[in-house]
Amino acid sequence: MLAILAPGQGAQASGMLRPWLELPGVAARLRWFAAAAGIDLVELGTEAPAETIKDTAVAQPLIVAAGLIAAEQLGLPVAGGAPAGALLVAGHSVGEITAAALTGTLSPEAALALVALRGRAMAQASARTPTGMSALLGGDPDEVAAHLEGLGLTPANRNGAGQIVAAGDLDALAKLAAEPPAGVRVRALAVAGAFHTHYMDSGREALAEVAPGIRPGTPRVGQVSNADGAVVADGAQMVARLVGQVAAPVRWDLCLATLRELGVRAVIELPPAGTLAGIARRELPGVKILAVKSPADLPAARELLAEFAGTEQPPATTVTIPAPAGEPVSAGARVGEAR
Repeated sequence: MLAILAPGQGAQASGMLRPWLELPGVAARLRWFAAAAGIDLVELGTEAPAETIKDTAVAQPLIVAAGLIAAEQLGLPVAGGAPAGALLVAGHSVGEITAAALTGTLSPEAALALVALRGRAMAQASARTPTGMSALLGGDPDEVAAHLEGLGLTPANRNGAGQIVAAGDLDALAKLAAEPPAGVRVRALAVAGAFHTHYMDSGREALAEVAPGIRPGTPRVGQVSNADGAVVADGAQMVARLVGQVAAPVRWDLCLATLRELGVRAVIELPPAGTLAGIARRELPGVKILAVKSPADLPAARELLAEFAGTEQPPATTVTIPAPAGEPVSAGARVGEAR
C-alpha cells in the first residue's frame, strides 16, 4: 500500500511555487485556483517574502494549491479516481483539505474556497486573544501531555517521533519554556495563535455555517483522519471532520499508527514537502519515503506510483444481517456474517 501525505501550515517557503510555473499549463491552473481562493497565488507563491506568507490567511491557500498542482502533475485525478493500486491519503492540519481533494470528496475549486475561508477565519480567531504555540521535543508523550494540561495548555499536535506541539495562553507558554518537563526541549513557534484548540471555536463556527452548502463527492480512496486515525470513506463525514478539526487536536501519531497497521510500504509527501517525510522516516522504518520538493522529484514519484499501480486493493469487508431490523434477538443467536 502507498500513502500520499499533504503537509500543514509552517511548511510554506518564500518562492515555493516558482519552479512549478515552468511546467506547461501550471500558470493558468494557478490563476484559476487563485480565482477560487480570492488571493493572488502566483504573486504570493513566487515573489512574496517569508513574512507575508506566514499570514494564516495566505499560507493555507498556498499550501493547498501547491499540493494540488503536484498531484495533478503526478496524474493523481484530484476530483475523482486514483492510481489503480492500493492507496491511502492523509493530510496534516490544513493538509486534510488537500487530501480531501485527492480522494474526490472535494473538487479542487471547493478545496480552495474552503481553505481560503478557513485561513481567514483562523486568522480572525487568533487576533481576538494573544495566544501561541511551542514545539516540545523528547520526553514521554503521556507525561508531557499531562504536564501541559496542568499549565492549562493543549497538546494541539501529537506528531509522533517524540514531538508534541503545545498551544494556549502566552503566559502559560512562558511558564512552560521556563520550567519544561524533564528531558524536553521547548521551542516557540512563529504562528499567529493557538490553532487546534478552543481558541479557534469562532473559526470552526465560520466553517460550520458554509459546510451544509458543500456537495461532497464519493471518495475513491480512503482518507486517514487527524481526529483519531480512522480511515474515512464517506464524503459528508469527511467534510464534518474538516470543520471540527479546526478547534480539535491533530493526532498525527494515530494517523501514522494506521499507516503501520495497514501495511503501508511507501510514502509520497506532496509539496511543500519535507516535514512529514522526516517524521515518517523516524516512525515508519523500512518504508520508502519520497518528498516531492520540486518538479525535479516528479520522475521518482511517478516511478513509485507505477510500482504500486498493479497492486490489488485490500478486500472489502461485507457484513450481511438477514434478520429484519427491530426484531428481537435471543442471546447466542446468529444474526449475520462478515466476510
